[in-house]
Amino acid sequence: MTQSTNGTERMTPRERTIEHRYEATLTWTGNEGTGTKDYRSYGRSYVVAVEGKPELRGSADPMFRGDAALHNPEDLFLAALSGCHMLSYLALCARRGLRVLAYEDRASGVLTLEGGGGRFTEIELNPVVTLAGGDGGSAGVDTVDLELAEALHETAHEQCFIANSVSIPVRCNPTVRREATPG
Repeated sequence: MTQSTNGTERMTPRERTIEHRYEATLTWTGNEGTGTKDYRSYGRSYVVAVEGKPELRGSADPMFRGDAALHNPEDLFLAALSGCHMLSYLALCARRGLRVLAYEDRASGVLTLEGGGGRFTEIELNPVVTLAGGDGGSAGVDTVDLELAEALHETAHEQCFIANSVSIPVRCNPTVRREATPG
């Protein structure tokens, strides 16, 4: 809190709580005529609908009798962590004048099954970032600060909404490089 000139307290933007609500409808599409009569009798397919967006078809992982051609919840969990980290990172780079030209992450995770259930025990993000090598951004910098670009991954991790919502550690092993110069 900070004091205003008239002595009342006001909240700074970092102290303010703002809530965003998200909604999705998931519909099971795997009833093959007998419902869940037994473990082998039903399909694992489903459709996720979010208003105003294309539907997302999904299924269980093949080890749980799902369709390997469709995204499963485990895929989407990794993608959510990877995507949130990337979006946080890109925003930080833009605000610091670092021009990102390419970003690719090969995320991986370990799902451990035990006692009839399971949980992810390990998540690893491996982003490879290519930065502009010439003008560096609006500050007129002639060289790209690769150390800053790498350090911003830590800040991005701290700010990632999805990473902050999970109980397992998410490791980030970034590679940051400059664009290749012609010649």
